[in-house]
Amino acid sequence: MSHNAEHARREPGTNADSPSPDRKPTSDMLAQGERDKLTLRLQQAFSTFVDSPRQAVEEADTVFDDVTTQFTDTLKERRRALRASWQDPGTEAQTEELRLALRQYREITEGLLRMSAPAGR
Repeated sequence: MSHNAEHARREPGTNADSPSPDRKPTSDMLAQGERDKLTLRLQQAFSTFVDSPRQAVEEADTVFDDVTTQFTDTLKERRRALRASWQDPGTEAQTEELRLALRQYREITEGLLRMSAPAGR
């Protein structure tokens, strides 16, 4: 067995139910309807550029701000829920709960890292 295969076999949360490498855990950061609305607003900003360049850029800035605010709020909520799953002072987290929390941290963090990579990588 190769070193990588052995490492994957022992790594917490690595099993048949782990997400495929192309799955994007952060893709559900916004509900589909909200993503559609924001995409439409951005497209409208681009379509108004010729007639009103400043207004188009201002709208694109507002859409960007709305997206980042929603992402930040969603990440804060996920972090709160994850911490609650293993940091509850009243109970001792079991190994399985810790394994699931670790896997969720990995999925979310890897998704964010993929988002920050240059296109084409």
